[in-house]
Amino acid sequence: MRIFIDADACPVKDETYKVAARYGLKTFVVSNSFIRIPASPMIERMIVDAGPDVADDWIAQEVRPGDIVVTNDIPLADRVLKAGGAAIAPNGRAFTADSIGSALAQRAIMEHIRSTGEITGGPGAFAAADRSRFLQALDEAVNRERRRRR
Repeated sequence: MRIFIDADACPVKDETYKVAARYGLKTFVVSNSFIRIPASPMIERMIVDAGPDVADDWIAQEVRPGDIVVTNDIPLADRVLKAGGAAIAPNGRAFTADSIGSALAQRAIMEHIRSTGEITGGPGAFAAADRSRFLQALDEAVNRERRRRR
């Protein structure tokens, strides 16, 4: 079991490092620019080329069943689920086989609305409650996979 962080705009990298350290999990911090990471043999920085979806493509290619991906990117979450991994948004929302279809549809609707010039306002500010939900969701995902492997 490994953790991948879609890191360019991820607000919960530090929280992910703490949970990964608690369970002894290798963590990959994937971005298309330099991001400072803690000095640890269990945390690896992966800098990919700049461009749309390059980091997502790298993660999707590397993820295996049982791996966990931290991302806000719904199409990447879909690819992770199809590969047998778990995907969690920084706000603690776990993407599941049951929820990913509606998330993709909602994303497509919002993308269409924005393409017409409508101002949609974007997501709300990231709050302490989001951070707490994320920590709980990540811990649950790790423990679920650990139980499955026994």
